[in-house]
Amino acid sequence: MSGLVVASYRGPASFAVEPDGTLAARPAAGGLAPSLLSALEGAGAAWVAVATGAADRRAAAEGAAAGVAGGTLVRLVELDPEVQAAAYRVVANGTLWLLHHGLFDRVREPVCDRAWHAAWDGFRELNRVIADAVASEADDGATVVVNDYHLVLVGRYLAERRPDLRTVHFHHTPFCDAEELRVLPRAVAGELIAGLSSFGACGFHTERWAARFRACASSAGMEPPPVFSAPLGPDAEGLRAIAETPGCAERRAALLDRLGGRALLLRSDRVEMAKNLVRGFLAYEELLERRPELRGRVTFLARTYPSREDVPGYLAYRREVEAVAERVNERFGTGDHLPVELEVADDLLSSVAALSCYDVLLVNPVRDGMNLVAKEGPVVNRRHGVVVLSPEAGAFEELGPQVVAVEPFDVSGTAATLERALEMPEDERARRHEALERLAGARPPRRWLDDVVARARPPRSR
Repeated sequence: MSGLVVASYRGPASFAVEPDGTLAARPAAGGLAPSLLSALEGAGAAWVAVATGAADRRAAAEGAAAGVAGGTLVRLVELDPEVQAAAYRVVANGTLWLLHHGLFDRVREPVCDRAWHAAWDGFRELNRVIADAVASEADDGATVVVNDYHLVLVGRYLAERRPDLRTVHFHHTPFCDAEELRVLPRAVAGELIAGLSSFGACGFHTERWAARFRACASSAGMEPPPVFSAPLGPDAEGLRAIAETPGCAERRAALLDRLGGRALLLRSDRVEMAKNLVRGFLAYEELLERRPELRGRVTFLARTYPSREDVPGYLAYRREVEAVAERVNERFGTGDHLPVELEVADDLLSSVAALSCYDVLLVNPVRDGMNLVAKEGPVVNRRHGVVVLSPEAGAFEELGPQVVAVEPFDVSGTAATLERALEMPEDERARRHEALERLAGARPPRRWLDDVVARARPPRSR
């Protein structure tokens, strides 16, 4: 039993079966898990997550998951694979992610047919199973921190089973506005808002997303629990330690050698629609059209990693990203230089090495709850790199005065902004970078977790 229990869809590691049949834990390289693990160090917490594949399920059955996170006890819960797939692919990522990021093509999406409603039943089951596991792990009066859009219904089930618990839900994505919420069936939208309102408190990275949740609750005729904002920042100390490792230094040296003195325009993203990769490449293409003298002088490196390729829309977007990058290279490449280098691989050391070297970092999401890359870059960058950032990223609320703002849908405007950033005088670059480095490191994961835990409350009686 634990006095602090956290829950998320994914845990701190996933498992794979080695050729000799043994299980090997693979630390999570991106997303929420690394930040949460850093925050929990020394807290004596329990972490409840979902076994997401056959190897994870074996680890759960054999008890192997318990020791993968240092002093944090990990419990992986199992669901029927078909139920889990429907809850995750159809509802969490195929509906709620698109809803909160404003990505639906309303002429065609969503389609809430019989199969979709069956998937919603699976989503309920996912949340019930997590709530049961949390209830069994939590000590009397314990604090429970539930994370993200996958687990928005957990509060309802916890309030029924363990009203003694102090609970808080933290939404790491944006939140839709009340008009966008209306694409869901009314009963489903009401269940979603009621689920969140069953927690003792609800948190978001920015006041903008918090205000949207309040508006959605009001539109649904419900009174939300206390709502707050608590921005999350990177583990700056940990990132700098990674940047100093021999493996990272080797990758950095190889990248600088490949650049051959050219300026580095960088992006570091998951390959998914909200990150807006295609428009970034189109803007770079327009810049090279308008400024021929920049051809051969700038390399646009996209350090990306694949995302949710079991969801058709994500796989189709990756193909579009690859096609646009290939076209730019065909138009402007030479025998010794490709203007775009697209690397789709989950390689933390290469990503940190690239962040340490950029001259310009492009972060232009169409909507993002926070976007830690915009903060991670200034923490490790060694070249007074300029951050070009969309105001639609939550990080803009903190970093806005020191970044160069870019409108995510304006391709020509993005091209002009990249030009300005690439040609910014060194004294201005240095001033902005030093300020960004301070701002980016001001909210480490442990400080964020302390703020969230302090907001936890018993659920209101209903």
